[in-house]
Amino acid sequence: MLAFLRSACYMLLLVIITPPYAIFTLACFPLPPHARYRVTSTWTHMILFLLHYICGLRYRLLGAENIPKTPSIVLSKHQSAWETLAFQKIFPPQVWVLKKELLSIPFFGWGLAMTNPIAIDRSAGRSALDQVVEQGQDRLKNGFWVVIFPEGTRIPPGKKGSYRIGGAWLATHTNTQVVPVAHNAGEFWARNAFVKKPGTITVSIGKPIDPAGMESNELNAKVEEWIETEVARISQRLPATGNSAMRTDRNSG
Repeated sequence: MLAFLRSACYMLLLVIITPPYAIFTLACFPLPPHARYRVTSTWTHMILFLLHYICGLRYRLLGAENIPKTPSIVLSKHQSAWETLAFQKIFPPQVWVLKKELLSIPFFGWGLAMTNPIAIDRSAGRSALDQVVEQGQDRLKNGFWVVIFPEGTRIPPGKKGSYRIGGAWLATHTNTQVVPVAHNAGEFWARNAFVKKPGTITVSIGKPIDPAGMESNELNAKVEEWIETEVARISQRLPATGNSAMRTDRNSG
């Protein structure tokens, strides 16, 4: 009952904050991309603050020392809406590869469009991959990281989706290192769930993978193996597997 009340309070504040902030973000359109990102990410930090202090949703970070100093490609497990927020605090300025339909969502989508995302039509096949490479190369050149969820949609804890090749394709065609990320956010904030369970989400960042000399399929399989093994290890629901070493342990807030 308490978790429901906390979640209701969070949702009320979200509804109050988001529309005016989205309008303010639109007014910042003439600013350069990095300046617009700083504006939009401020909203994200406010939302994470609410999740922390109202819903009791915190996180710990393993492997922070694995975050490179240069723009890279993040390939991550996707279980919740939480990681789309938290990654903006964990990693340097970034853009996402996402479905173009998301940009039409009132207020949220408008603000999302200001972050210079790579919005694709998933049904476009090879042309979508070409678009990811063309725009991804441009974003990386301009100092942005690229965040991709290979499974394409949120997958419940304990299940695995099909890892699409787009992220690995971008890495091998731009010779950009990949940073694999595992987490268990779905155990606290499930897909389409109203109630956010209090607790500490674990985010684990793997060592960067150099795509040099690798085919896209090979790189994609290597990323999938690491993520799925690490998700099982850190999960509170599944038996631990794998032997990934714990690295930096840092609490949020």
